Parts: sequence; C-alpha cells; structure tokens
Amino acid sequence: MPAPTAAAELSVAINGWFLARQHTGSGQYTAHLLACLGEQGITASVAPPPEGGNVTKLLWEQRGWPRQAAVSGAHLWHSPYFALPLRRSRPAVVTIHDLIPVLLPAYRGSPLARAYTCLQLLACRSAAAILVDSECSRRDVMRVLKVPPERVHTIYLGVDHPDPPQTDEAAPLDVPYVLYVGGLDVRKNVPLLIAAFGEIAEQFPNLALAIVGEPRSASARFPDARRAAKPLGHRVRFLGWVSEEEKFRLYRHAALFAYPSLYEGFGLNPLEALASGCPVVCSNASSLPEVVGDAALLADARQATPFAQAMAAALCDPAPLRARGPARAAQFSWRRCAEQTAQAYREAAT
Repeated sequence: MPAPTAAAELSVAINGWFLARQHTGSGQYTAHLLACLGEQGITASVAPPPEGGNVTKLLWEQRGWPRQAAVSGAHLWHSPYFALPLRRSRPAVVTIHDLIPVLLPAYRGSPLARAYTCLQLLACRSAAAILVDSECSRRDVMRVLKVPPERVHTIYLGVDHPDPPQTDEAAPLDVPYVLYVGGLDVRKNVPLLIAAFGEIAEQFPNLALAIVGEPRSASARFPDARRAAKPLGHRVRFLGWVSEEEKFRLYRHAALFAYPSLYEGFGLNPLEALASGCPVVCSNASSLPEVVGDAALLADARQATPFAQAMAAALCDPAPLRARGPARAAQFSWRRCAEQTAQAYREAAT
C-alpha cells in the first residue's frame, strides 16, 4: 500500500489489548486517544484481543494483532503501550509511557519477565516513531534504546476535568484530610508519606491521612503500608479502591494532595488534583516537576523531614496553590494529545 497523500487518507491499526482494562493508565490513554483521533482526520481500527493472561498477551502482540492489523489494510500500526511485534509489514509507532521494568530493579520480575522486556526493547528500537509522556521519559528512552532524538516525540497526556460539585455536596470524610491516590508499590513511596505525616500530626491534631488503594501482602515490590501506619492509629485511613466519581470528590474536599513518588513517566494523579483545585505537594523527582510546574510545591521525597516541611507549609497557606492548580491542568488536554499524535503518525507513514 502506498503512503497516504493527505491527512484524511491516513488509517491506523491500534493494539486494543488495554481497552478492556480501563483501570490501567494504558487503558485510559487508549480510550481517550481513540475518542479524539477522528477529529484529526485519522481513521483508526482496533482489533479486539482475546481474553487471557501473559502467554495470551505475548501471542497476541507477536501474532494475533499483526495478522489482524495487516488484514485491516491500515497504513500504520500503533501500540499504545510498550510492546511491538518483531515482524511488521507496515511502519509502526509505539507509546512508551515509562521504562520502569528496565530502570527499577524491584520491577524486573522473573527471568521470563526479563526476557519479555528484552524482546520489547529489541522490537521497539526499530519503531518508526516512539511517543513518550514527558521529557524525562524521552531522555530515558534515548539512553536505554539508543535511538536518535528525531524518532522520539514528547506528547503530554490529557487530564479529565471534573464537573463542578453540587452546592450541597457532602465531604467524603468526617475530618479534614491529606489525600494520597495512586499505587502502593515501592516507587510510590507511601511509607515515607506516612512517616512525613507523623512528623506533622501534632501540629495539625484534627487532620487525617487518607490513602486510596488496597495494600497487598508485603514484598520487595509492595512495602507494608499498614504496618508503617500502625503507630498513628486512626489518623491514617485506608479507603481501598474508589470510583472515578468518588475519587474526584475526595480531591475536591482534601486539605492537601501529597504525592511522594520517586519515579513517574508522567504523573496523572497530581494533575487530576490540580484540576480539582486541590493544593498539591509532590516529589521533585523524574517527570513530576515538568508536569505540575509552579502550581504545586515540590520537595525532596527521599527523606521524611523535607517532605513533611513542605506539607506543613502548604497546609498553612493553601490559597496560592488552590488558585494555580486549575490553570496549570488546563494546559493538558486529550484533544491536544491526539493532535500531536496524528502529526507523529503522518511523519512516520511517509
């Protein structure tokens, strides 16, 4: 098939593995991208993947999806997560949100998992274009995959902007609270957040720490958050998993959103908090400074005391942070993400 001669003629086959997994970042990214690509003159086809585990996923990526993509006759293939088939009959684009399995030892997994990562490093190195969520991830990808800069495109994600609350909306908790939303794996640094909260607990005696997420059995990858919180008793509340609606209600009513993560390819949760008008304190590591800009208070999250001091400062004077957050979040939209992605498609297809 010849390369398209006009934007309206460009068709893309998209790997839909994560579309049925909307609780994941890759699933949300894929869904938002598909919702906006039509406005950019892109015809996107999504091959429905089979149900299954890791083996099924590998077979789908290397055989099932390439076969269906070829049948679709698309000019270009796009995998919206870190996976491409080794053999391809069309130019391919891949989105690499981060390189956590490569860069962080706790995430490298079993020998089979490491072999899979090596396979994907090899397959993705030859992509016509690699899309990343931040300049931080772009530097990581260029260093690890050893690909030229012109093939790696930084395209920021969008953020959902919540509807205004009802005038009679009740607060979700019975006390003021510092909120954390995100994973509880080791890079998220939740035990340090609990320790930092402990350092300011006496200064703010009516304040609770609310943690969204369900703690798992303790391991090298999942530290024991409940054990870390035990000395603080009822001051730390584990809320489990919450709906999207409840999540934004928690953002709106929080005294502060605290995010001490040590590595992020983008950092969607603090951006959601900013969109909700919630004051934010977050780590100064990886991509977070470029995402939150001056709308959040940045702190060193490798030790509890600097992070605790930043939390206390934000709690004592939250108004400037509340004012800056929505304007910062408004700079990130899924429509802009789709527009820049479409441009990367056109360059890759020629």
